[in-house]
Amino acid sequence: MTAEPWDGGREWAAPELWSGRVLVAGARVAGASAARFLLEQGAEVTVCDDNTEITAPLVNAGATAVRMDELLERPDWAADYDLLVVSPGFRPDGPLPTGARAAGLPVWGEVELAWHVDRSGLLGTPRQWLVVTGTNGKTTTTGMIESIVTAAGVLVAACGNIGLPILDVLVAEPRIEVLAVELSSFQLYWAPSVQPTAGVVLNIAEDHLDWHGSMAAYVAAKRVALSGPIAVIGLDDPVAGSLTAGSPGARTIGFRLGAPHDGELGIANGQLVDHVDWDGSGDHSVVPLIMVDKVRPTGPSGQLDALAAAALCRAIGISPQAVERGLETFTVGGHRSQPVAVIGATTFIDDSKATNPHAALASILGHRRVVWVAGGQLKGAAVDELVVAVRDRLAGVVIIGVDRDVIADALARHAPLVPTVTVVTGEDGGVKTAAPTAIMAGAVRAAWDLCTADPDTPDAVLLAPAAASLDMFAGYGARGDSFAAAARALPGASTAGVS
Repeated sequence: MTAEPWDGGREWAAPELWSGRVLVAGARVAGASAARFLLEQGAEVTVCDDNTEITAPLVNAGATAVRMDELLERPDWAADYDLLVVSPGFRPDGPLPTGARAAGLPVWGEVELAWHVDRSGLLGTPRQWLVVTGTNGKTTTTGMIESIVTAAGVLVAACGNIGLPILDVLVAEPRIEVLAVELSSFQLYWAPSVQPTAGVVLNIAEDHLDWHGSMAAYVAAKRVALSGPIAVIGLDDPVAGSLTAGSPGARTIGFRLGAPHDGELGIANGQLVDHVDWDGSGDHSVVPLIMVDKVRPTGPSGQLDALAAAALCRAIGISPQAVERGLETFTVGGHRSQPVAVIGATTFIDDSKATNPHAALASILGHRRVVWVAGGQLKGAAVDELVVAVRDRLAGVVIIGVDRDVIADALARHAPLVPTVTVVTGEDGGVKTAAPTAIMAGAVRAAWDLCTADPDTPDAVLLAPAAASLDMFAGYGARGDSFAAAARALPGASTAGVS
């Protein structure tokens, strides 16, 4: 399966669609937000989800609930609805989207619905959308934008894939004027109409290929973020750096770790700087934004995220002074290169948010020498290039998770001299033989053993899994918490100054 670009949103923008008969597929965060909004607009809402516990509150609010198998038993089910709103995880080749398309029923994601609602004027003047996507760094960049715009005295909310649904922000009081919108490739695929005030593609590496079907389809989904008047791209990334604005007359603005060319942001003389003539006045002077050593998280990935956030904020007229204040006060979220314990000269670092090889690469490259804790669901991504790039920094590797053999094989091919321990997850044959917390505790103990055996004391035991967590844990946060608890339980571990 290859998920070709979906153009299904653009054809149906009439407001009556969200006050008619709407089928909402999926009743978790995104779906529940869409259902609540539609009910408030007087729509006749049916929620399709097999979990009756999460559909119950929506039924109490006036929706009808149906199970997937019950719905699909009827070949003509699509005739009962005017619109299908799908949650982001629904694959394009799934029976529900496929059946809707065959019947001519419009299919929107929750983000697509929010976009049409906002553009319609139903809730007042349309807002400014600053859209952030990329394989790695989305959440940090989105949080930085929120901090910068807040420092400028403008009401802003970080939303989308970061956790807060966009529709909830649109109806919030007091009114939010700027949306800092983190969007995944799934959300972008199901939101082809979105044309943000400014959007950025930070970077692109293999991820979610099991969902999209090909790298080309994955890139095509990411490109939706560049369909507005200002398209910002990460020039140091070979794939993102080759992209351009998707709309006629739009501007492409790049950012890089080196000195910027005209029309770019970059780093010069130890500062993040802006070399863009934003207002067309002809002023091509270089504007300093913030000293590099004030940017958190530290290292190249944090600096790139800060440059991207600055670019989107400068695109809507935010001053350099507000950029500096916002970045100075920005606090890194949990499970993102977060120190959780120290033993001697070695720090245990929770970067559970590194859920793909690209993110793990950036995490490992931030350290001189590490024992790497890796594994989980690779989602079709390869790890060979990652192993080749970091093998000289590895004092050892501990592997967990359902795709542990893929990582072990890559290490055997490309880093055969690196000590490797595989911790069996208990998933073999579908029978759990150990709790995830016990497995992680064993992994952390094994990592510390590798650490103490290395004559060149590693500076970090690093959880940067390069994979998703749902094979073992409820999410990357639960995985990171388990790692932190196991690290703090080791003899001699201290949390002084790390939490």
